[in-house]
Amino acid sequence: MANAITRHIPNTITCLNLFSGCAACVMAFEANYVWAAFFILLSSVFDFLDGLIARLLKAYSPLGKELDSLADVVSFGVAPALMVFSLYKEVYYPQFLAGMAAYVPYVAFLIAVFSALRLAKFNIDERQTGSFIGLPVPAHALFWASLIVGSHSFLTSPHFNAVYLALPVVLFSGLLVSEIPMFALKFKNLSWAGNKTAFIFILTCIPLLVFLRVSGLAACIVWYILLSLFTKGKNH
Repeated sequence: MANAITRHIPNTITCLNLFSGCAACVMAFEANYVWAAFFILLSSVFDFLDGLIARLLKAYSPLGKELDSLADVVSFGVAPALMVFSLYKEVYYPQFLAGMAAYVPYVAFLIAVFSALRLAKFNIDERQTGSFIGLPVPAHALFWASLIVGSHSFLTSPHFNAVYLALPVVLFSGLLVSEIPMFALKFKNLSWAGNKTAFIFILTCIPLLVFLRVSGLAACIVWYILLSLFTKGKNH
């Protein structure tokens, strides 16, 4: 009886990830960015926990693997895409784009499309056991959630416009499916030698979060990408 119950625990947590992701989509579509970001962050916690619990309970299953990817498409693909879609309704448009203001926001759905491609690629790529190839979708979603909440006043000011917003959408979508090795925050022990990259990353993130607050999380994701490029995705 115990095994029959415990084997469903990881999938239940994954379903909570999906439920939270759906809530994030609703909040994003209503331009309630703070709550959308909160639910994306909550989804990332559930996404971390389902894998951890599955390893602890040895409750792996093909169903769990597929369910995890489906939940992640919603929580880390569709939800941030809808945040950017709503933001496009608020940003300034250059004169040459004024007549296309009703159509430009759909550029945001590149985020959902490339997130789905990233997840499908991850499921069949045997190289990504100890590290990642391309930007992980939770990190990508947290970048947008943090940036939009923390820098909303700037993003909707005359100093910013729809073209500038399209640039990171295209760039980060490309990073999702790129062949760039990126390190994973997995600690086998607490030694500096075996976890140097992860320790450098964390120690740098602390002042970023302290001084930049909400936007600091977006800065941490950018730092993660740059550090991965410098270290070629190795954690030592």
